[in-house]
Formats: sequence, C-alpha cells, structure tokens
Amino acid sequence: MPRKVIIAGNWKMNKTAKEALAFIEALAPKVADVDKVEIVICPTFTALAQTVEAAAGTKIKVGAQNIHWAESGAFTGEISADMLKETGVEYVIIGHSERRQYFGETDETVNKRLVAALNAGLIPMVCIGELLEERESGKTENVLKTQICGAFKDISADDMANIVVAYEPVWAIGTGKTATPDMAQETHAFVRSVIAELYSSEIADKVRIQYGGSMKPGNSSELVAQNDIDGGLVGGAALEADSFSELILNAI
Repeated sequence: MPRKVIIAGNWKMNKTAKEALAFIEALAPKVADVDKVEIVICPTFTALAQTVEAAAGTKIKVGAQNIHWAESGAFTGEISADMLKETGVEYVIIGHSERRQYFGETDETVNKRLVAALNAGLIPMVCIGELLEERESGKTENVLKTQICGAFKDISADDMANIVVAYEPVWAIGTGKTATPDMAQETHAFVRSVIAELYSSEIADKVRIQYGGSMKPGNSSELVAQNDIDGGLVGGAALEADSFSELILNAI
C-alpha cells in the first residue's frame, strides 16, 4: 500500500477561536472532494475545542501543538494527553524546532512526550531538523540520527505504525528559503534509512515523513512527488484558507 500524503497546518501562536472557526468554514468546502490527502489543522490550545467542533463531518482533522508527559501536576502552562483527548483532537506535534529553541525541548523530553501521546491513542508528528550552521558544516546526518534515536528510544515497532515524522530544516522555517526537492528528498531518504536501521526496511517503508521547510502552493506538488516525501508540516501558507487549499490540491 502506498503511503497516504499527510499535510498539516501548524498555526503556531496565531488565530483566536473566532478566527479558527472562520478559517474552517472557508477551508472545508474547498477540500470537500479531497480523498488522497490527510488534512490536519493544529490551532492554539484556546481554539482546539471550537476547531474540532467546526471540523466535524469535514475532511479536516485537528491536532495540538504540544503535549506534556505527565497525567497532571505542577506544570504551569502545559497540557496533558487526557486534556487533549477530551477536546477531540487526533494528532499532536512533538519537538517542533521552536519548542527546542525557545522552551528547552530535548531529545529526552521529546521521547517522553511521544510516549504520552502514544499511550493516549494520539497520532504524533515528531519533528527533527538541523540548523543552518549544522548543515553548512556537514553535520546534518549526525544531527538527524541523534534526534531520531533519542526520540524513538524504547518505542516499539508496532508503535512506529502510528507515528509521523516531520523533517524541518530549521534554516528554512519562516525564512522563505526552501531546500530544493532533490535536497529534501536526499534528506528524507536518509531519515528513512535510519528508521530502517532501528527497526526494519518494512517498518521504515510505512512511516510517513513530512517536509517542514516553507512548503507553499508553488512547490508542494514537486516536493510531494519525491519518493520519500509524504506531505508537509506547513506554517505560513496554512494561515489562509485559499493558500492552504491550493497547496493541498497541488499536492494531489
């Protein structure tokens, strides 16, 4: 079976609940006939419940932008798996580069959050990626392998069937820079090879790997056409219904 394309919009710290509702109402009819792409929107925590309600009965699914590994406790500003499940979300982003850069995420905490998400039956989108200086100094593969091994520590082969990996070259996030399709494919193929080393080629062939570096309507088709690129984790282009729907339709 071919891997189904998955395109997720990460709104980051944008859109109120009212704005989220308007977005879903605008997007839903534009993608009503889309069956070949799994569409996910990841709004802010305050807009999760409204977005889930608005997306019900549409082709749009909903995810959260973060999750804590504890069930409850003194973790100000965090949110647990049970809290997310209660809102009705199905997906969760884990280890985004901005979480690593600004909030001290490590490979260890990514792993702990991943375990919590899997235990709750959520579908994790696990982010990995290198900085510009790491790519320019030839460290990309070492960085990615370290992140993959750390994130998937003690994660079973069965669990891998429920995990999406998002490769996000940090130097291409919000900068307008994009890896060429060939560059992105080469790195995605390497990521898949590491997963094959940890598990098996059969397992690795089933794991979906998104590209998370400034995917836009103009490049989504060429990127998703690559053998190992199975969709996108989209930032800026996911903030407007017109651009996001165009990106999705171009990727079919």
